[in-house]
Amino acid sequence: MFTSFLRTIARPAAVTLLLAASASASAGSWVVAPLDVEGVLVEAVGPSSRCLSNFGGTISGHGSSAMMGGKVVFIATDCITPVGPLFNFSGGKFIVMTTSGDQIYANYSGQFVPTGEGAKYVFSGATFQITGGTGKFSKVTGGGVLSGGEDMMTGAGTIKLTGRALYMKK
Repeated sequence: MFTSFLRTIARPAAVTLLLAASASASAGSWVVAPLDVEGVLVEAVGPSSRCLSNFGGTISGHGSSAMMGGKVVFIATDCITPVGPLFNFSGGKFIVMTTSGDQIYANYSGQFVPTGEGAKYVFSGATFQITGGTGKFSKVTGGGVLSGGEDMMTGAGTIKLTGRALYMKK
């Protein structure tokens, strides 16, 4: 009798849950889209008490993204650990914002390796993982790779995020 009672209660709850999920799904649809953000940046490096290495960077820049609707700006911070001629960067936090104010948040890490041309370095093994967003990207997830480079003397460089994003298109 107890099992029969639970089945009676569980069925209306399951029907309610399915109806709620249907209503939610009709408000928009999930899409997987290629994510490409490309731009120019400038990085300021220096002492950082938030990093185990006590050394970090703050990045700002601008560029474009077809998936995000055109022009974007971005800011980022990371921790930098020198290892011989290389620089490992970790604990990176990235925010990309559209002109309408929608944002995508990501964590990133990787390595800077010298090119052999003065103080120019390029990303190596650099990846990002999307952790959330706001506005039309409020339920975004995904990830990909970072490419680009930077002149370590001036802090000027380029960056490209290439990957995939899953988000609710309204």
